[in-house]
Amino acid sequence: MKLLQEKIRSEGLVLSDSVLKVDSFLNHQIDPALMMKIGEEFVERFKGEKITKILTIESSGIAIAMATAVILNVPIVFARKRKSVTFDEELYWAKVYSYTKQESNDIIVSKRFLSAEDQVLILDDFLANGEAALGLANIIQQAQAKVVGIGIVIEKSFQPGAQKLIAAGYRVESLARIQSLENGQVHFL
Repeated sequence: MKLLQEKIRSEGLVLSDSVLKVDSFLNHQIDPALMMKIGEEFVERFKGEKITKILTIESSGIAIAMATAVILNVPIVFARKRKSVTFDEELYWAKVYSYTKQESNDIIVSKRFLSAEDQVLILDDFLANGEAALGLANIIQQAQAKVVGIGIVIEKSFQPGAQKLIAAGYRVESLARIQSLENGQVHFL
């Protein structure tokens, strides 16, 4: 997706050979027009799939999921990282490790929002080691629902996430695939 690559080049900050900061448009401040274009691209890439729900993790995936869900006219379910006092029902849960935050979190989804009839598209902002996407896929499996695919805005192809997901049998569609962040520069595949 050329528009996304241009945005990454112009506003992304390379913090190290493995960390790209895109908080000016994707995961702290949101560029709504770009989000809608991202949503349109995911809809196009997963055309032909019967998607009944979108699943993401709070909070960075919500804007991406919202843009896509508006076009598809399907609900969004987002996995929470903390259980609130309002959760009194049964939950699906999985443990995921965040490469960026260097911590593990239990992610949870109420059993009321996923069922065996659902065909679920997983969306997330980054793919590095694949832990978040695998955790979301695990929750979908617990619900006996179907993962129709995994949509990623930015894939760090120099890390093993995409290979892990593909090896596990999942279809992965990444809008921007980064080959390296060496020497403070973004190099796309």
